[in-house]
Amino acid sequence: MVSVHSQLGKRMLICDGAMGTMLQQAGLTAGETTELWNFSHPEVLTQIHTAYAQAGADILTANTFGANGIKLEDKTYSVPEIIAQGIRLAKQVATPLGKWTALDIGPTGRLLEPMGDLSFYDAYHAFTEAAKAGEKAGADLILIETMSDTLEMKAALLACKESTNLPVFATMTFDEKGKLLTGGDIPAAVVLLESLHADAIGFNCGLGPKQMIDFLPTLREYTDLPILIQPNAGLPQVENGKTVFCVGPEEFAQDAESLWEGGAWVLGGCCGTTPKHIRALVRQMQEKAPKPLPVHNRTIVSSYSHTVTFGGRAQLIGERINPTGKKRLQKALHEEDIDYILREGIAQQDAGADILDVNVGLPDIDEPRLLTKAVQSLQSVTDLPLQIDTSDPLAMEQALRIYNGKPLLNSVNGKQEVMDAVFPLVKKYGCTVIALTLDEGGIPDTAEGRLAIAKKIVREAEKYGIPKKDIIVDTLAMTISAVQGAAQVTLKALRMAQQMGLHTSLGVSNISFGLPHRERVTAAFFTMAMQAGLSAAIINPKSAAVMDAWRSFNALMCYDKNCVQYIAYYKDLPKAGTPKPAAPVSAASGNALSAAAGGAPLQSCAAISPSPAPKKSPAAQPNQKSELYRAVAKGLQDSARIAAAESLKTTAPLDVIQNELIPALDEVGSGYESGKLFLPQLLMSADAATAAFDVIRSSLQAQGKGDAKKGTIVLATVLGDIHDIGKNIVKVLLENYGYEVIDLGRDVDPQVVVDAVKKHHAPLCGLSALMTTTVVNMEKTITRLQKECPWCKVMVGGAVLTQEYADKIHADNYSKDAMGAVRYAATIFD
Repeated sequence: MVSVHSQLGKRMLICDGAMGTMLQQAGLTAGETTELWNFSHPEVLTQIHTAYAQAGADILTANTFGANGIKLEDKTYSVPEIIAQGIRLAKQVATPLGKWTALDIGPTGRLLEPMGDLSFYDAYHAFTEAAKAGEKAGADLILIETMSDTLEMKAALLACKESTNLPVFATMTFDEKGKLLTGGDIPAAVVLLESLHADAIGFNCGLGPKQMIDFLPTLREYTDLPILIQPNAGLPQVENGKTVFCVGPEEFAQDAESLWEGGAWVLGGCCGTTPKHIRALVRQMQEKAPKPLPVHNRTIVSSYSHTVTFGGRAQLIGERINPTGKKRLQKALHEEDIDYILREGIAQQDAGADILDVNVGLPDIDEPRLLTKAVQSLQSVTDLPLQIDTSDPLAMEQALRIYNGKPLLNSVNGKQEVMDAVFPLVKKYGCTVIALTLDEGGIPDTAEGRLAIAKKIVREAEKYGIPKKDIIVDTLAMTISAVQGAAQVTLKALRMAQQMGLHTSLGVSNISFGLPHRERVTAAFFTMAMQAGLSAAIINPKSAAVMDAWRSFNALMCYDKNCVQYIAYYKDLPKAGTPKPAAPVSAASGNALSAAAGGAPLQSCAAISPSPAPKKSPAAQPNQKSELYRAVAKGLQDSARIAAAESLKTTAPLDVIQNELIPALDEVGSGYESGKLFLPQLLMSADAATAAFDVIRSSLQAQGKGDAKKGTIVLATVLGDIHDIGKNIVKVLLENYGYEVIDLGRDVDPQVVVDAVKKHHAPLCGLSALMTTTVVNMEKTITRLQKECPWCKVMVGGAVLTQEYADKIHADNYSKDAMGAVRYAATIFD
């Protein structure tokens, strides 16, 4: 049988449709483990696979979506046993008909560190077990689907690629704004998936075909890979107490034609689709040939949230997290003062950096461990892409492995042993790499010599399948105080590299080493380099002279359209040349995250603050922002703890909460609601607030003051649903705003919810559901609550819910995110 990979692009390939909703129609009840039906109802699985095969599907997906060691709580059968049975049932239908069987891998249902409590390596090992079991059982390909976090997708994709030889298709689930749960946009997700060598990528679940049509051009713009799209049959609705989907087979197929027009090579269905939908889809695609793949030539890096593309204006790489010549940073690294590193990162982002260089190389430290910790921690407080800067291959790989995005790697050079060590990692992790023009002979004195090394590096990279677009040449700025003609050689080599079609970078400040008033020389050289076509500059973004040169150049060269950014920065300066004061810290100016999440439940604000409803506070004005406010807004746990202790020396505990903590949380919440900040910032600011609350609580207890809570709220994930990501996020925020939260966990029976509301006489109950098969239990729970606890208001949320759905099941409030729950709680209790 030919491989599915060999058929990509030769004809339109069709996947099957939904499994969960089909099983629900066959009698699957809420609370049952879907994958166990492989053993208890094999005939039903065979019937579903057969129906999709007869409808014309080319790929039959095994019933293994939740079969991983983290998500699967029922231990009746092992993960390999469940997967083997699921593959066998699909394969016995697929193979005789010449169709392919896909191992289905879904998310774990938990957030990875630093946002959650699941380690990257635990997720990786769980996905590895599933992937190996699928290949052993005879799967023809792997489908990773319904991922809403790029880091979890990376763990799954690495696991599949490293432990099997199967083609891997990878699809992610975006909301109606084109954002992942953890804040990533489509380009960032696409760049990550492509860099890790997925065989096809795309969208599934969450949205119907019409919404996915709108997002397809962005997907197509950023990838050269085959595209797979599997929409829902529209959004779920409630009719006569049942969950239904509004897009019928013919409408689904007609919309799919637009997906084909947009460049999709593989089409299928997700929630709510049936064999009838697939039959109509096959009929619609019968005479269609896949569109040719576009060819992109972008040099690009990414963080979890967005991309940075080289070309046009020079990208700024902040140099401050590099211990060379920085005694304070050296001290911080020896003491593992991560908060100092985070403050440097945030300050550089606020100053205008596009990318942050991260170098922790010092004698007598464990560089692999510390570099990994620094990278992970920085990604929790800033969404800027990082430049991983090390000459240690072990440190390099460990940092690349857990990096959430497509990193910039500094560096490789023309030495054969260095290329042999670095290029396998560049290929494996899909990096963009800085190439230094030096080799065994040192740094050539001529531009021609440096260009020759650049050409050698490009040729060697091609042997590994690394494209020229992923190489940025550094022609090496040497200090002019030592070699008078150094600047001219560097700039000439830079122009020559650009003429080769290569992007370039420079460590700009090296040019002025040893000179008085270095900034003046550095700024002048920076301007000359930009005029020569410099793509990226490693600089200190807090240098006024350097940033003045950069902003002015951008305005003169029309990179700053209509001088908008120049005017915005300089319009309020009292006179030309006066350095602008540091901007006040705000949640919008940098990503307010802390280092690794964790610690005790957030009860402290509830215990000590009868604070008012979230709203703009006088303390939120720029000239009144305290160090504690800044630390919480930026998500710096250690700084928040220290600042809280300092504030308590002069301010009463409740005033610290009222005038510093709550306004900071409000600002982060407002940024999150407006789309300027994302889930990581929200959670990590909450962690910083927790650190501060712990200090304040101790102060209150020392004063003999009791707990004063704003009110009690019961939270639960409904019966049959084992996902509690959303509920846990809501819990964290509500506790930070002073409410006592009774968390009933996940898969909670309606009567258990009712009993808890009665016991605590809770005025508010929050219900969460992430699965389309379980939202019906949300309605059952609401009905019982309204009958037995009429005083209790009910708010609902979850990925599959809409305002219309919430109205139909008679919820009092629909919250699309955690801050919406906080806002609604305020209306109930205040």
